[in-house]
Amino acid sequence: MKVGVLMIPGYQEFMYPLLKLLEDRNEHTLRDAYIQLADEFNLSEEQREKLLPSGKQKILHNRIGWARTYLKKAGLLKIVRRGVFVITEAGLDVLENPRVIAIDNAFLMQYEEFREFKNKEKIIAPPKVDPDDNSITPLEKIEQSYAVLKDEIKEELLEKVKSGTPLFFERIVVELLVAMGYGGSMKDAGQAIGRSGDEGIDGIIKEDILGLDMIYLQAKRWENTVTRPELQKFAGSLDGQRAKKGVFITTSNFSEGAKDYVNMIDKKIILIDGDALTDYMFAYNIGVSQEESFVIKKVDEDFFESE
Repeated sequence: MKVGVLMIPGYQEFMYPLLKLLEDRNEHTLRDAYIQLADEFNLSEEQREKLLPSGKQKILHNRIGWARTYLKKAGLLKIVRRGVFVITEAGLDVLENPRVIAIDNAFLMQYEEFREFKNKEKIIAPPKVDPDDNSITPLEKIEQSYAVLKDEIKEELLEKVKSGTPLFFERIVVELLVAMGYGGSMKDAGQAIGRSGDEGIDGIIKEDILGLDMIYLQAKRWENTVTRPELQKFAGSLDGQRAKKGVFITTSNFSEGAKDYVNMIDKKIILIDGDALTDYMFAYNIGVSQEESFVIKKVDEDFFESE
């Protein structure tokens, strides 16, 4: 296929060709996809090298990357390790359907995982219409795109936290709590975490820099849902310490029974699941770094009215 000199296909146009590239069931990298899809679309050297307005990434790479992200959200491909992915059985089913000759966001909405992803995007970002709808303002598009980027980063953060060692998870908890204003210094917090030998308690940390009150911690790097019995055990451990405040952190999630239980008791136990953990990590810059910054400006009407 042939495109104009400056017309680079949109990310949705790359979806089907990208999935087709994975039809051999082998592992593929983004670097392979950049080259092979650029060849398939007969892109010129100028098109391959054209940069985003920020000047920090090629448009081609950005759009293929988003095509991969959306296919992954729909469960048509899966990431096996950073930058490497393979097709799934659901993806193969799509390619075997002779009626499917293109894939776009509307097509992906048939998959529950993708609908959940889009619904989450709607909760995070304001006024929701389709991001590709030209009726929304440029600012709304920026906000929606930011929500998608944040969700993608949080997902990758959680995967890295789960794949790390228990010691690494402990370090993340320490750095996060200190960044949030608890524990005093890193040295104080590091000494407090992991020192308790009491059953059901993984550590104790200062609530404030002076240590006027202490918070007891339980951290579970789990895949399974944390249920009510685990919270009851933790609450019992707090009783043994005559403590009234605790934080239970997990990489998974909490059952409704567990949430109901902590709302019933007189102790204050804060539940932080995998989604909340990565949300805090994102907000307090734990495990993430700034890649790009945009400042939105508007005309200062007061400045001109004073003339």
